[in-house]
Amino acid sequence: MIQTDPANADIARFLKRLQWGLVAFAVGYVIWLLGPILTPFVLALLLGWLGDPLVDRLERRGRSRAVAVTLVFLLMTLLLALVLIILVPMIERQIVTLIDSLPQYRDWLLGTALPWIEQRTGYEVMSWLDTERLIELIRGHWQQAGGVAATVLAYASRSGFAILALVINLVLVPILAFYFMRDWDLLVERVAALIPRDHIDTATRLARETSESLGGFLRGQFLVMLGQGAIYAVGMSIVGLRLGLLIGMVAGLISFIPYLGATVGILLALIAAIVQAQGFDWQLLILIGVVFTIGQLVESYVLTPRLVGDRIGLHPVAVIFAVLAGGQLFGFLGMLLALPVAAVVNVLLRFAHERYTHSRLYAGDKPDIEIAGAATSQRPVIIVTDSKDPDGER
Repeated sequence: MIQTDPANADIARFLKRLQWGLVAFAVGYVIWLLGPILTPFVLALLLGWLGDPLVDRLERRGRSRAVAVTLVFLLMTLLLALVLIILVPMIERQIVTLIDSLPQYRDWLLGTALPWIEQRTGYEVMSWLDTERLIELIRGHWQQAGGVAATVLAYASRSGFAILALVINLVLVPILAFYFMRDWDLLVERVAALIPRDHIDTATRLARETSESLGGFLRGQFLVMLGQGAIYAVGMSIVGLRLGLLIGMVAGLISFIPYLGATVGILLALIAAIVQAQGFDWQLLILIGVVFTIGQLVESYVLTPRLVGDRIGLHPVAVIFAVLAGGQLFGFLGMLLALPVAAVVNVLLRFAHERYTHSRLYAGDKPDIEIAGAATSQRPVIIVTDSKDPDGER
């Protein structure tokens, strides 16, 4: 019988793990290089993944894959068109209101906010906004100003290509999403065929857990964002804030980062209320605080527990770190990939913790000695269990 040297076995396992680490690094590097062109593909992949369960449900009811994909795609298109028809005119009116209010914001900044800051801090902020000082500053740094001007002109010359790229991406996303939904099961089968057969069961289990947790989280979080944005927008419009709809929508859209949506929303709403009332209208400010308090309570005790729950299992701090780290490393593409990658990492960490608690490293090699009946009048019985067996059986 051939015996394997434990040292050689450990080296082989280390080399195998090193190979997988190098593969992961290479994939990350390629994603970083192709980041600018991968955004529409990632968006379409997410849409295809989110729509696949509904397509499968229609297939189980007797419809063909092509018909099911067409129906789901048309449903998504109609929902998007309905949202645009309703929201675009409202957003346009809010933007016009904001533009008309810009002189009031300028007067408030120069006449109230900056003098208050100077009085509290002692810094002469207003002197930096003096016209003559700005002219002298430009004269003293004309080379840097020329460089900035050149940069602006270069950006303006490239703006046509940027708009063209944006239009191409907008056209590509629905086309790619349709093909991803149609061929989703085939893509899953091909990826599964590449996994080593010794690990197929574990990989299938981890993929299923990741898909269930992340899919439920994204669908639920999307509904939470819509609900929270609607509460803020309708509430602030009712209390009389002219820019309430726009601020509420912004707060709802960024509420996927815990506490950031409410914080940014209430700061913008307070500034808008002060400028609108030309001072501190305490009744309006209190009503805005009531709206955000109600929104937070509904989100914390109704929307999130019912729609999201603990599907992804990530702490809010981990969510914030994942989004910021993804944006820092890969830009907007990284922010799109942040939560999916965080969900995968979370599932892998749970699996690693499970393996660790059942390993010899955690349990040790010494047998555990338990004295049964020591606390009673019965005769003590010594039970020896092997720590390598988590169930305590020999």
